[in-house]
Amino acid sequence: MNTRSNFDSSLKQLKDMSLEMARLSEIAVKEAMDALIRQDLEKAKQVIEADNVIDELEFKIDDKATLMIATQSPVAKDLRKILVGLKISSEVERIADQAVNIAKSALHIGKEKHIKEIVDIPKMMDMALEMLNEALKAFYTEDAALARKCAEKDDAVDEMYGRLVQELLGYIPEKPSSTNQITQLSFVCRYIERIADHTTNIAENVIFLVTGKRYDLNT
Repeated sequence: MNTRSNFDSSLKQLKDMSLEMARLSEIAVKEAMDALIRQDLEKAKQVIEADNVIDELEFKIDDKATLMIATQSPVAKDLRKILVGLKISSEVERIADQAVNIAKSALHIGKEKHIKEIVDIPKMMDMALEMLNEALKAFYTEDAALARKCAEKDDAVDEMYGRLVQELLGYIPEKPSSTNQITQLSFVCRYIERIADHTTNIAENVIFLVTGKRYDLNT
């Protein structure tokens, strides 16, 4: 295998590892949300414990990227591909951290009766995860247009976040004994909003990868 083919093969492995990490992170977010809705405390604990697997995968990505830089001395766009891969894996790891935070909120609420059926928060999660899938597809295919399209959806998540938190806080005067639960559910909304922000950062890195220019899509 020549040097170019070897680099391309290593780069594909790096991308595949990032996508596997993202797959595990998405599962963690969904499992944490399910634990919250069904008040499944054991599942919430499992999400927290499984975060180590995602962390280990990020370490492997870091090691592989470092080895590629050290042994293949990439320049220009080749180096940019490796650096962007590292940044994207970091954003994905932070998404997994938000799954852990959601699981912790589920534990804080415990078996306390929900103040209302949890319906809109999972919808917000679906929006954020749809963004994540689009951003990762854009990364794998190096599609800057798809990355921009993905980032544009962040405004809808932000709008829903603001609306849900305002609605939740409105329950405090009439249900002061549920303040802890209301606070935790507001935190969960914030964690999902952060997932969308991390996804937007992934989209920004895809655009940088393709164009070599930095764009702030979080404005």
